[in-house]
Amino acid sequence: MFDTATTALLRAVLDEVCESVSRSETGARAHVASKILEAATRGEISPEGLRQVGRDALARAPTMWR
Repeated sequence: MFDTATTALLRAVLDEVCESVSRSETGARAHVASKILEAATRGEISPEGLRQVGRDALARAPTMWR
């Protein structure tokens, strides 16, 4: 679907946005990952744009996921 560089960028953005979220909080991380992936699929590939999408997704995630 995405080339290696884009996949690495998506992974790095997810890790950065979720740095304060425990790796065991899979619901929150999956929610953020899906929103970042949706944005990338629509053509958003700038690191800052993807970070903003991820931050917005994390802020809107149900509190039980954070």
